Amino acid sequence: MAARTIGSVAREAGVRIEPIRFYEREGLIGEPPRAPSGYRQYPEDVIERIRFIQRAKDLGFSLAEIRELLTLRVRPGSECEDVRHKAEAKIADIEAKIRDLDGIRQVLSDLTRACTTGKHTDECPILECLSREAESVTHRG
Repeated sequence: MAARTIGSVAREAGVRIEPIRFYEREGLIGEPPRAPSGYRQYPEDVIERIRFIQRAKDLGFSLAEIRELLTLRVRPGSECEDVRHKAEAKIADIEAKIRDLDGIRQVLSDLTRACTTGKHTDECPILECLSREAESVTHRG
């Protein structure tokens, strides 16, 4: 297994160099040993680990959740059911976000239908709604 520089790891994993450094700082990948020249020498298996992290990010997992998945992946005695529970929790989060976004879309659709041509901005229902919402947020705090 040949050691690789950060540049070759980035190319092969399909990421820029900065995420690799970030993953190191966050403890998602181990800090590699350095060659006598001072260059980091990454093991070949780090490429697959970075790809795993990227795929998990693409599916909406947070860094904390990815850390848990990586731990489950290597912890003796971990079961697929443990991972399934994490995925089910992520699905529930996504469904909640979809409901929130559907509500936002509905409010914006209603407001845009109420916004008619010929009205001045002081009569704009969208701006009025945003002002009311801003006031209610201000009074909460």
